Amino acid sequence: MVSKSVAVVVIGRNEGARLQRCLRSIPAEVPAVYVDSGSTDDSVAFARSIGVAVLSLDMSIGFTAARARNVGWRHIVDDPALDAEFVQFVDGDCELDADWIDKALAAMQAEPGVAAVFGRRRERFPGRSIYNRMCDDEWNVPVGIVAACGGDALFRVAALKAANGYSDDLIAGEEPDLCLRLARLDWFVRRIDGEMTLHDANILRFGSWWQRAKRGGFAYAAHVLRHGERSDPQWRRQLKSILFWGFVWPVAGIGLACLGALWQPLAGALLLAALGASYAVQIVRIAARKHRAGFERGFSLRYGALIVIGKFAEFSGALKCWTNHVLHRQHRLIEYKQPV
Repeated sequence: MVSKSVAVVVIGRNEGARLQRCLRSIPAEVPAVYVDSGSTDDSVAFARSIGVAVLSLDMSIGFTAARARNVGWRHIVDDPALDAEFVQFVDGDCELDADWIDKALAAMQAEPGVAAVFGRRRERFPGRSIYNRMCDDEWNVPVGIVAACGGDALFRVAALKAANGYSDDLIAGEEPDLCLRLARLDWFVRRIDGEMTLHDANILRFGSWWQRAKRGGFAYAAHVLRHGERSDPQWRRQLKSILFWGFVWPVAGIGLACLGALWQPLAGALLLAALGASYAVQIVRIAARKHRAGFERGFSLRYGALIVIGKFAEFSGALKCWTNHVLHRQHRLIEYKQPV
């Protein structure tokens, strides 16, 4: 039986049928708030039609998922009728597992020091595209204490208050930012063994996947730019990898090839071939590691190729972050979702 001490915050924009599935998956006895970010479909009308409270963001300020979640949980805290100790965040393209909240609450109550718990997020249609399947694999993080959670998680209100919630201005990577700040306050995050949500990425085109990778690169750069040497070590390593494979190595390789061509055309061609071969080797290395983890060879090779190609998309996102920072420009969303 779900405790009355929990409330749900759903965020979304133009999620259509995905939002309907999301809101219908929330247990009837659990109070829920839907924070809408300028939808032009029937999202707001549908939420109200099934009795879900709706909060509409002021879109003149600029939308971020972080700001939407903050508006949601602070509304819950300010409502004396709710008296919630825990807040379950759910993205509007996700559907809650029927048993999740009970499992998450049990884990929370067993460890007073845990700020947030999350479980297995799965892709609804992993077979529709290689990109959907990669998302499904990405969500499958090890059970135990982890550095950060994703958008779907059950949070302790006391922890959210201690960290003052998410950073409103972050357009991506807001969850690792919050979890890092919570860790500095001696809170921790746990991934538990349990089904949590079904996520509908609906990434069916290479262009959409490229935008998602670009958004990831932006998130890595923004996180390290904000926290410096105190940033998540894994995110610093990822950013270094993006810089090397997405910029330093190709620029150096092409530069050497051009110099070689001035001396002898064959030398330039050989150097370019060596540069291409280095990326091919990297693809094979990543694919072999994936295959050893139990994935079939075909998926592993495509996975390796997309991870390597993705370094260029990620670098473009990181470059966008740094450029905006230097020029003092407002960050704008990097969107990749397909409408339903």
